[in-house]
Amino acid sequence: MKRKIIIIGSGFSALSAASYLAQKGHDVHVYEKNSSLGGRARQFTKEGFTFDMGPSWYWMPDVFESFYNDFGKTTSDFYKLERLDPGYQVIFGENDFMPIGDSLEKIYRVFEKEEKGSHKKLERFMAEAKENYEIAIKDLVYRPGISPLELITPTTIRKVRLFISTIQKEVFNKFKSDKLRQVLQFPVLFLGAKPENTPAFYNFMNYADFGLGTWHPEGGMYSIVKAMVSVATSLGVHFNTDAVVEKINVDSMGKAIGIRSNGVDIPADIVLSGADYHHSETLLEEKYRAYSEAYWDKKVFAPSSLLFYMGLDKKVDHLLHHNLFFDVDFTTHAKTIYDTPSWPKEPLFYANFPSISDATMAPKNKETGFILIPIAPGIEDTPEMRKEQFDIVLERMERLTHQDIKKHILFSESYCVNDFVSDYNSYKGNAYGMANTLLQTAFLRPKLKSKKVKNLYFTGQLTVPGPGVPPALISGKLVSDLIG
Repeated sequence: MKRKIIIIGSGFSALSAASYLAQKGHDVHVYEKNSSLGGRARQFTKEGFTFDMGPSWYWMPDVFESFYNDFGKTTSDFYKLERLDPGYQVIFGENDFMPIGDSLEKIYRVFEKEEKGSHKKLERFMAEAKENYEIAIKDLVYRPGISPLELITPTTIRKVRLFISTIQKEVFNKFKSDKLRQVLQFPVLFLGAKPENTPAFYNFMNYADFGLGTWHPEGGMYSIVKAMVSVATSLGVHFNTDAVVEKINVDSMGKAIGIRSNGVDIPADIVLSGADYHHSETLLEEKYRAYSEAYWDKKVFAPSSLLFYMGLDKKVDHLLHHNLFFDVDFTTHAKTIYDTPSWPKEPLFYANFPSISDATMAPKNKETGFILIPIAPGIEDTPEMRKEQFDIVLERMERLTHQDIKKHILFSESYCVNDFVSDYNSYKGNAYGMANTLLQTAFLRPKLKSKKVKNLYFTGQLTVPGPGVPPALISGKLVSDLIG
């Protein structure tokens, strides 16, 4: 039966759901508060430089390919995809750079050089990670998070130990080198949680990293948004930008009947919100909200981020497309995010220079730069604090890579907690959603379907399967299947 469906927001999960629902024959209308589509994956250009404002890692290419295949398409129909080699490098100090190559054989050699005997240990670790990845993709992540029974399959029963143990424990038991331990725990950051709080089963992220590799879509991550909008548009989805949603309208029988956008009531048979889950519920009268403020306050949220976008008048030396600066203590920085929310004095950070791989991202002989510092959500965000952090990381980057950078910056723009709140209505200005800890996994996350309002649904990083771009695509598919 054809129904009119209104979708709030146009991030990856909303775009995914829009396409699947339109494919089922529904009349789908997307309402986006900002002037461009893509949610946190927006892009901006300045003086010939192109910046992805949000996600910058293309992992799990099989999930993207599966999405396009569902509509009779393939990734190559929309953009050119390049596997990076090295995928990234980890910088531990001056002249101490560890490249993560584009094959397991290259990575084995790097590990063996760092710690004798680690080659064989990593082989066994990766075999288990691959098996867990296949279980996750085939048995778990495409389940709607309705019942704990979803987690019980013949294969997961054999993996009970990995749901009780943690990533950190498994890594520390197998490897002695602090550097190797940091590299193997890094992918967990995409789940928004600390390694000591993340079930060991999630080492499937190590297979996503080492096994499936790090890729780059030509033109940047926004190429994915354009591809998904193209799919949705071809199926008849209607897009509305600069369309602020002020309210989700509910009738006297407790059924969602539409939205109010820019002061106008717009009817619908079903409302689906791909916007921040907490914010979406504030669009309802309090009696219709399934989760209280106390509920949200008790949850473990993924970090927020302080981002800097820079245009440089030269090409950089000794840096790759993706660079992780792990030259300071990870535990100390993590405490400022999860234990005592505050600004880090010695921040770990990530630096992205996409124009190294993709000439379309910057003018000739110039460089597009992007720096990310993970920080606690909800902390005070001022221009002075942003500048202080910028100076700290630039000094370290210059010293560790033996080059001048600051004097070559043509312009820089920053983005932080206040912007996440303003642009995305993000709870406490978080950047990645709710962390995937043991008690916030699968059926323990906020539900795709409202428990209090009929014909109201949710999708995105605060519900199942969790944070990240590939999970967002999956979340859109899951909710579309629930709607039918």
